[in-house]
Amino acid sequence: MNRFEHAVLATASVGVLTAGMAALEVAAVPIPAAAPAAAAVHRPDHVVIVMLENKRYDAVIGHPNAPWVSSLAAHSANMVNFYAETHPSQPNYLALFSGSTQGVTDNNCPHDLGARPNLARQLLDAGHTFAGYSEDLPSVGWRGCAHRGYVRRHNPWVNFSNVPASANRSLTAFPKDYRALPDVSFVIPNLCHDMHDCPKVEADAWLKKRFAPYVAWASSHHSLFVLTFDEDNRTDHNHIATIVAGAGVKPGSYPGRLNHYDLLHTLQRMYGLPLTGGAARGKGMPAIWAAA
Repeated sequence: MNRFEHAVLATASVGVLTAGMAALEVAAVPIPAAAPAAAAVHRPDHVVIVMLENKRYDAVIGHPNAPWVSSLAAHSANMVNFYAETHPSQPNYLALFSGSTQGVTDNNCPHDLGARPNLARQLLDAGHTFAGYSEDLPSVGWRGCAHRGYVRRHNPWVNFSNVPASANRSLTAFPKDYRALPDVSFVIPNLCHDMHDCPKVEADAWLKKRFAPYVAWASSHHSLFVLTFDEDNRTDHNHIATIVAGAGVKPGSYPGRLNHYDLLHTLQRMYGLPLTGGAARGKGMPAIWAAA
């Protein structure tokens, strides 16, 4: 082998060694894990969402004066780190319903929010059905601020001009035949039965009488029941109870931090709707669904 051949071989050897070292250096760099995919969701036949008032998580879950709600949490998907967005009440209702507090920072009435995006309008535009049932609402489509135990500040859909008046119903219209329920419905109890004005034990007994039959029915009829709160009582960083029960739900305590926007995110994904506002930034509810 002449000196030229020796030089070529040496150069090639150095190149192979250099490439090999570079490959090792590249292999040693940690590769970021892919972001976790959003939990899969299924589309139920019916979803009923009940919203209660002003209680911190541990004032309800496990509390002796809320035995039915505590039992529901123990046998359903219990979101143990669920938080409201703000104080006072009204902006939290708007957040869950529309993906935004809409700039509202008070409990004043009325707020007229025009034709801004919201869950009801999205559902209707996509060919689905929606209704809001408010206890003590005096008549269909009523837009007043208060009547007996009803207050408009807890009824977000009445503030949007693109939600038909026919969707704003009294709780007396809640179907006894659950098959006649809309695809998605909200239920707003009055100021006594939402735990705002009356003892928790009284509201808990009312909730059991009113909704235990639906929860049992939903489990065998591909439907869901969601119980949540608007806010806490300003003593626990807005930590509130939120429970999902019904068909295909895996019981358990789910520790991830969540809020109303995550719940809206999942509702919108269930029905193939665009994610709006805070829901678009949320990750949605965790993987609470049993395998099909």
